[in-house]
Amino acid sequence: MELRQAGLLQQPFRTHGKPLAVLSYASKVAALNMLADTCAHPHGLSLLQGPALSGKSTLIRSFVETLHEDCSFALINGKGLNTTNLLIAVLRQFGYELDLNSANELLGLVRVFALQQAASHKAPLLIIENAQDLNPSALRALSELAELRVRNASALKMVLVSSRSLKTIMAAKAMESLAKRVVHDFHLRPMNREETKLYLHTKLRAAGSDCPEFVFPEEICLDIWNASGGWPGIADRVALLALAAARTLPVHVTAVEHPALPLGTWSQSEVSNLQPDEIVPPAPPRLIVTNNGSVINELSMQKPRAIIGRSEYNDISIDSRFVSRHHALLVRHGTATFLMDLNSTNGTFVNSKRVSNHVLMHDDVITIGHHRVKFHDPCATIFADFDGTEFADTVIMKTMEDMRALLAQENTALLPTATENLPTIQT
Repeated sequence: MELRQAGLLQQPFRTHGKPLAVLSYASKVAALNMLADTCAHPHGLSLLQGPALSGKSTLIRSFVETLHEDCSFALINGKGLNTTNLLIAVLRQFGYELDLNSANELLGLVRVFALQQAASHKAPLLIIENAQDLNPSALRALSELAELRVRNASALKMVLVSSRSLKTIMAAKAMESLAKRVVHDFHLRPMNREETKLYLHTKLRAAGSDCPEFVFPEEICLDIWNASGGWPGIADRVALLALAAARTLPVHVTAVEHPALPLGTWSQSEVSNLQPDEIVPPAPPRLIVTNNGSVINELSMQKPRAIIGRSEYNDISIDSRFVSRHHALLVRHGTATFLMDLNSTNGTFVNSKRVSNHVLMHDDVITIGHHRVKFHDPCATIFADFDGTEFADTVIMKTMEDMRALLAQENTALLPTATENLPTIQT
């Protein structure tokens, strides 16, 4: 789809250059506060870590735009730099025209500049992106610079930015002077689903859309969040491809691709120590009902169970004589979804095979009568363990409770409504 067909004046999801709109979210705000504290700290040196496309570069550039004009800073891409190239890059950003070739002379000039600035209470700031790819000799030069002091404060503030954990590098003996100065070991977290929706809609609006909710409805935002893991750079790419693949508006879920997602830079032990609201939960499974190739209903399984059948009291109601009143039951158990046929007349099929019960996998197709229900849950890629008989008994008991409740509802609904005009019984 061309941009103008979506009511857009320009590309909202840029993958290069300055973003069209910059949005704050919880982890980004925390990172910006961390960077400000690093600059204010007398020995400020911090690690900023996050996987590729987690928004590190946008974050850093947002931060340096807030620095006072008197603050000297150098923003360096450290990928593959040795000592000489690193020091030349630093000095050029600090305003020097260089005729020096010796690494020792260059290091001496950086020392002099940092000490002079710090003596004037304006310690310069050095930010190095891709710090994980610096040459070991360049890391040793940084370690030497980390030891510079003026009036019991460090003469050079530093932020090392990395797409993987710097824990191993910081543990090396040669990095001791760097490691002992670390005041923040910060790992970026992804956006949650609401932040992702706001992120997408804000960019669409900035690009000219009067109604971003029509271009990317709630279910599309949820699917992009699930596909991107909440990482901003991946969300941009998934959204860009979805717009390009869409033929009509609103964009349909079939246009959303699901790439392989990077792991966070934190360790598993750190994940276990997170507060519940810091962990991005997986999106609930989606059930997409089609008939003759057309989507007629969709359901996000927010509840632990869903019932499919002909009755209007089911979670998914399919009006067809080939579908039983209560045809099949889906139950969530941890991260797995269990399908049970409810003794239907025409049976329940999964991937063309008749089943009485079945553990559903991502993209399984459930056939009920002439209708198909696609099960969408990228987390369901391996068979989960169930508690054997205990789980089966629990499902059966729950099914009986659900059936009784539904039958009671339906039978009550069929009764005539009491009115004041009904005759009374004479005694």
